[in-house]
Amino acid sequence: MSQAPTTKGRATRARIIEGAAEVLRERGVAFTTLDDIRARTGTSKSQLFHYFPEGKDELLLAVAQFEADRVLEDQQPHLGCLDSWESWYQWRDAVVERYERQGDQCPLGSLFLQVGRSRPGARAIVAELMRQWQEQLARGIRALRARGLVSSTLDVDTTAAALLAGVQGGVTVMMSTGDSTHLKAALDTGIEYLRVTADRHSPR
Repeated sequence: MSQAPTTKGRATRARIIEGAAEVLRERGVAFTTLDDIRARTGTSKSQLFHYFPEGKDELLLAVAQFEADRVLEDQQPHLGCLDSWESWYQWRDAVVERYERQGDQCPLGSLFLQVGRSRPGARAIVAELMRQWQEQLARGIRALRARGLVSSTLDVDTTAAALLAGVQGGVTVMMSTGDSTHLKAALDTGIEYLRVTADRHSPR
């Protein structure tokens, strides 16, 4: 029976993942070797395979999870408190800033191309990221509704799903063109839609 990882072991594994993420962002998945990651993290070969017995693919999946977590972390604290129009516009600016800083390279997308999007582990990471992202947007819309800032009849989950789809579409266009115009338009139109429903259906 395998022993549960110690605090030190968890810290070491996290250090390897974070170091690997740095190398992969700098060099790209296709040009990064395990030796590169070992050199960056000061990890021996035996230590690396102790934490990632299946080798590079297992490590890449762990880095993919790390990058997925960063997608949501980079939107905080705004994504977690979308209870006013000011907070929604602050979130909008944080999203645009994040993806403009990222540029035309998507670490998460590159990782999935390497390990295969059809792998159960990879699909689960993407599905969970989108679930959490949509859930937080829906929570924000419900907070607006509770304050009477949007229509009480608004379909919250569908609206959150549409907003998220717009963001993802804008990011895809930005990665292809280097232009954030479409991402900004998707965010601005989505927020404006929320405000318009309030004007049309909520008591003044």
